[in-house]
Amino acid sequence: MTTRGFDRTLVADCPFCLIIDGQAPATIVHDWSDAIAIVPLGPVVEGHTLVIPKTHVSDFADDPDVTGATARRAAQLCRDLDLVHANLITSMGVHATQSVWHLHIHLVPRAANDGLALPWHSGRSRKAVA
Repeated sequence: MTTRGFDRTLVADCPFCLIIDGQAPATIVHDWSDAIAIVPLGPVVEGHTLVIPKTHVSDFADDPDVTGATARRAAQLCRDLDLVHANLITSMGVHATQSVWHLHIHLVPRAANDGLALPWHSGRSRKAVA
């Protein structure tokens, strides 16, 4: 796989690496030297964006430096878009709902009564802590 002029590790069968390498289509919201922001295939609300490092790391624990830089880009994008309410969500592992094995951070704009339940909202009541 080529790397289009940047020194990055890419994985041939990774859908996000294919997007980064220009081999797969995506709607790009922003392109930095170390990350891109794209519209996901199934946005949960208008403005839902994925921030993806250009270096392939499998999840947020794989390389804390890449994770930190990617989170910084998500925060910058949040400010650039003048979002007032938003969630940043990422996952590690199948049981935590990870479905693509390349770190990506969901920037999800929020609004009152948007009907979007967070992934960890189970409806279970919390036990009181003594």
